[in-house]
Amino acid sequence: MKDANAPILSARQKALLAFAMKLTKTPADMRREDVDALRKEGLSDADVLDAVEVISYFNYINRVADGLGIDPEPDWQ
Repeated sequence: MKDANAPILSARQKALLAFAMKLTKTPADMRREDVDALRKEGLSDADVLDAVEVISYFNYINRVADGLGIDPEPDWQ
């Protein structure tokens, strides 16, 4: 996880990035300890829920777009 070690990120940001990467790449491997790591960085239960919802939505909508063969907007290049 090269990006999770970026020196410009705070510990809280690194924890969120690691959480997002794991939820994206290996969602079946998520455990209570993953949420505990976010709580350790000061995130509340509501913050964790928000993070899960945003991460999951982006994963979902990207898969829908990929599945339908939708090309990215020209401005996104």
